[in-house]
Amino acid sequence: MTRRTMLILCAGAASGQTRQEKGRKVVDEALEALGGERYRSMQDRVEAGRAYSFYRERLSGLSLAKIYTRYLTPTPGMLSVRERQAFGKDEYSAVLFTERDAWEVTFRGARPLPDPMRDRYRDSTLRNILYILHQRLGEPGLIFESKGTEVLDNQPVEIVDITDSDNRPVTVYFHKSTKVPVRQVFFRRDPLTKDRIEEVTLFSKYRDVGGGVQWPFNIMRQRNGEKIYEIFSESVTINQGLTDALFTLPSTTKILKTQN
Repeated sequence: MTRRTMLILCAGAASGQTRQEKGRKVVDEALEALGGERYRSMQDRVEAGRAYSFYRERLSGLSLAKIYTRYLTPTPGMLSVRERQAFGKDEYSAVLFTERDAWEVTFRGARPLPDPMRDRYRDSTLRNILYILHQRLGEPGLIFESKGTEVLDNQPVEIVDITDSDNRPVTVYFHKSTKVPVRQVFFRRDPLTKDRIEEVTLFSKYRDVGGGVQWPFNIMRQRNGEKIYEIFSESVTINQGLTDALFTLPSTTKILKTQN
């Protein structure tokens, strides 16, 4: 190996290390902006507001929504959260996600969600930057790589690629001044057609929800460039002492067949 080749290889390694150090720095700053250890010690959260669903950019449904989230002890590679998405003034229907199962719950009973829907929720959650900052920062094999800066919607942002040990990447855009995440992008494959699908989430209107913890009151999701979901929270509260009962089907619940 020539001296010139060695210098090129060393320079490339140093550059890669610098990008990773920069990426980690941006992520650490984002965590501090969200509340630091107070954010990471958040045990549960309740978001209440209005949720909108869209089909081909047209409004297809809206509802009062209340999203209950409870964090579990982090386990690398595993989903470590439970979530109940309740709809309507009286919360007459809900979608329940646990670390293993997913259910649609109505007055008729509980129906298991199809595997593709459950798997999509799991994958989306594991690649959600707000979940990563709370649950996954100490996970072995997690890589942060800075991709530089650019201007997004007239706002300067820092861009970081985050990849886990299972080679699940997500690109996150952090506001250069406030440091909080404002956009994330990842790609997945349709389980049937194998087509490549782009999933985008936008975060805005961050507010203090208690003790210096920041949370976005407006979250919008796009799929292949089309808006599919948006929630406008009217209130967000944390550490409400949510119990297992909220995320467990009562023993008297009638179990319905999965819809094809």
